[in-house]
Amino acid sequence: MAPLREEYKVFLFGKHILVHEDYAPGTVIRYGQNDSRLPRLFADNDKYVGQTLLSFSKLLNIRITSGKELARPAMVEYAAYMLGEDVPAAFYQGFPKSVRKLSSDHLLADQIISYFATYGMNDFSKARHSIFETDADLEREVFKEAGTVKDFEIISEDEAASRIISYVKDMFSSTRPLSDAAFQVAVLALFDYDIEIGRIASKNTAVRLYIETGMTAFTKDLYLSDTIKLLEQVHFEQNMHARPTSLRFQTNQLNLKNKHRKLITKLIDQCFASGHADVKNCYEKKKTWAGLLHHIHYQAKTEDAKAFLSAMRGKENHSAYSEFEAKLQKEGAIAAAEFLLQAKGPGALLRSLNYLASRCRSEEEIDELIRLSLDTEKTNPIILLQLLCMYSSRERTGRLGRTFQFVKSNLLRVHHETKEEEEKRRSDLSDPQSEKILGAIQTRLQSALSGRLGKVYIHPEMERYGVPIKESASQGGLGVLASGSRVPIGEHRKIRGFTYWEKVDDIDLSVIGLDEKGKQTEFSWRTMAENQNDAITYSGDQTSGYDGGSEYYDIIVPDFRKTYPETRYLVFCDNVYSNLTFDRCICRAGFMVRDEEDSGEIFEPKTVASSFTVNAPGRFSYLFGIDLMTHELVWMNLARDADASVAGTTGMGFLIEKFHITEYLNLKILFTMLAKEVVSDPKEADVLVVPSSYDAGASESKDDPVSEKKPEIIREYDFEKILSLIEK
Repeated sequence: MAPLREEYKVFLFGKHILVHEDYAPGTVIRYGQNDSRLPRLFADNDKYVGQTLLSFSKLLNIRITSGKELARPAMVEYAAYMLGEDVPAAFYQGFPKSVRKLSSDHLLADQIISYFATYGMNDFSKARHSIFETDADLEREVFKEAGTVKDFEIISEDEAASRIISYVKDMFSSTRPLSDAAFQVAVLALFDYDIEIGRIASKNTAVRLYIETGMTAFTKDLYLSDTIKLLEQVHFEQNMHARPTSLRFQTNQLNLKNKHRKLITKLIDQCFASGHADVKNCYEKKKTWAGLLHHIHYQAKTEDAKAFLSAMRGKENHSAYSEFEAKLQKEGAIAAAEFLLQAKGPGALLRSLNYLASRCRSEEEIDELIRLSLDTEKTNPIILLQLLCMYSSRERTGRLGRTFQFVKSNLLRVHHETKEEEEKRRSDLSDPQSEKILGAIQTRLQSALSGRLGKVYIHPEMERYGVPIKESASQGGLGVLASGSRVPIGEHRKIRGFTYWEKVDDIDLSVIGLDEKGKQTEFSWRTMAENQNDAITYSGDQTSGYDGGSEYYDIIVPDFRKTYPETRYLVFCDNVYSNLTFDRCICRAGFMVRDEEDSGEIFEPKTVASSFTVNAPGRFSYLFGIDLMTHELVWMNLARDADASVAGTTGMGFLIEKFHITEYLNLKILFTMLAKEVVSDPKEADVLVVPSSYDAGASESKDDPVSEKKPEIIREYDFEKILSLIEK
């Protein structure tokens, strides 16, 4: 069995799993800087299981629900490291007490002096702090809060390897692209555990694996037209550390390395040899193909390949979509839909559903279009779920102006409809038409997913959690949830959002307020000197944190609502002000839930509800939001494809949609569709769909202790398992 890599341990920690490792006697394990509260203990010390469990609880608020006998003292140190020990001091070291004592003039002077020393005098040698804080400001009470309990299990190395293999197989069975963290785990596990390479359902994943390894085993299910996906991914990886605007692929920007030319040539030859030369689909990217074939000096080896070369260089275009548009103009929506279904398949037809419906001339035509689009067994449920979200959010997004969002190379791209585009728009549907299509999608989803699982117990809290169908742009870590998932805060508790970093001078944490119509109020380093108050407090702008910097915001929800009554939502953002991307430095972010602001240290691992890595190849990331009306934290975790070093310079009204996802799609709705029968007693269930705080061991039957049948457990963070159930 291969050694347990750190990447696997980090991945499992994000799923509330600690691993018992078999170290040689006497080995001492250290993670990061020592926390003064944690003694120097040996990794193999098995005499202090009870004390270790107590340390987990007292120091970190971690409750071990299974594998207690495997607990070892060094695990406490590892968990403390993962939650964030020895986080660098903030600009205001007495935050928030000292901040609230200073006038706006003092706050402004503090920052101007700091900016002059760093950006004016070019002195980034040390992290800077306030010159107006006094020693009295830095005194803090001993930490005595209960904190937020985090349930973990401890497993053996063998079980850890088994879990990793299972997760990776689930990754490969899904058509959804992988996040960077998940992809890294998949690549390592392929070779460490000799995982058999079967079908890779996601073409994006297959292309990335091919680039990483050069192995054609990953491309056997790709077609000739998929070569452009390979080209775009190669272009992205070659330019990922350039400015985001240069990541947009242009044919005249081709400058491929020799190894990538060989990979592309090999794929083209393989497609002609295997009968996967779908030349008709290649016409859709004819200009790109012509530029690529010229750039790599492609030499055709077969007659079919020669004919393809001639076609891509010729003037005619036989694209299926060109014929589709011609049929739409001459024969109408139904004829065009029938053609598209035959030429491109059910997925292409579903993605054009709204466009075609807007061109229907009668309700009878819309009924026939719905039948054509949804009456097929080959429809991918993921597309149906995406359409469900689109039509369910139509009324809200329509009121705010249309925004188009998609993920490319794990970065979120956003286009806001212009006035000119709005005036030319022809794809509007009436509310009754949208409702009719939505109802048909819901019926088709129920039919497609029904009965995939047996008896299922669904915990009531699962309606808070989103379905992970848009998570390729997200980063991994403890507490990371699907976009739109909601975490109750409590009416009188405080949210402390944080970020800390190394290997870069200046990262900025910001909060953007939104009203119901998307109007923005900025709370950032640019505005907080005037806006510091009991409702929202900022720790100060740290501009020289190369060896360690941190920033925080405290939000007291009831006070914020009174102070800013027009604001309904808050969005926390991270921006790299220095000219780097997140993946070229070390950055973590998350939030703490506290009762008292000045209790204990500024960063208390015991109160950390989520801590995750921000490592996207961009400079701008949406972390999470707060719904001030419902007292809930709402997950975003999206990296933005934008060259924005300051959060307030981009419109964020489109994010309001994220605050409402779980109203129409959540894990309770999904598993109700998947279940053959939903049961109210966990002991009767084949599958338990329960939150991480639920002790699944309490559901095991005490009347039949020797029974080998245990229910499958699915938690809110089991993205890979959930997607594999949807797409199996």
